[in-house]
Amino acid sequence: MRKWGRVRATCLWIMAREKSLQPEAAPEPEVAPERSYQELLGNLNPIARPLASRKLTRKLYKCIKKAAKHKQIRRGVKEVQKFINKGEKGIIVLAGDTLPIEVYCHIPVMCEDRSLPYAYIPSKSDLGAAGGSKRPTCVIMIKPLEEYQEAYEECLEEVMSLPVPL
Repeated sequence: MRKWGRVRATCLWIMAREKSLQPEAAPEPEVAPERSYQELLGNLNPIARPLASRKLTRKLYKCIKKAAKHKQIRRGVKEVQKFINKGEKGIIVLAGDTLPIEVYCHIPVMCEDRSLPYAYIPSKSDLGAAGGSKRPTCVIMIKPLEEYQEAYEECLEEVMSLPVPL
């Protein structure tokens, strides 16, 4: 028994020595490279109209972040659809790269029937990140609140001025 104890200790010593001699590679966090607005436009659906400009997209992301901080957003097709039917007001932001289109193609029709402003942005992953989620989101409703009223009004004005799709 004594013999095996020394062998084991020797093996452990050799393994520790080899491990200490190897340079440790610091694990790099896997971050996806940020894609530009033009690259994101390549993945758009044919129904993604009216599409927010780059400037308006940034403003909408900021407004969504502020609304998420105050818990004033509705996220996802089922939740947004439910609150549109209940008569809740707000800006509807849809992701233009969602497939299949049938998942949310009825939302713009509902918005037009109830005269709610809506706009498409290029990326569902960026939309989900702006809403404080790690998961991509294809629809978000921003509800108005006094704490971020100025940003909301600015976004509302610009979304209302977008051309209506045919």
